[in-house]
Amino acid sequence: MDDELRILNAAAMPAALDALDARVLDALADRRREAVGLRRTMVIAALVSLGGGVIAGSAFVPDAVAANPLMPLVPDSPLAASTRLDGR
Repeated sequence: MDDELRILNAAAMPAALDALDARVLDALADRRREAVGLRRTMVIAALVSLGGGVIAGSAFVPDAVAANPLMPLVPDSPLAASTRLDGR
């Protein structure tokens, strides 16, 4: 094994290995810049969406209308359980 390590030590290093670190670090820096740009874009989109919602919600306010009750409060309602059981 020592002989093999001596052979590897004596061999010339390929030129592409010298530039490998620089290429990897450049790619990492590019990814970081893209991530920052994406974050900024998402913040701008969220603010525009929120602002549009606030403007639309406050500019187009409909008149208040009282809701009708679902069931009238009449004691002789045909839907009441006591009238179904009564048999009249």
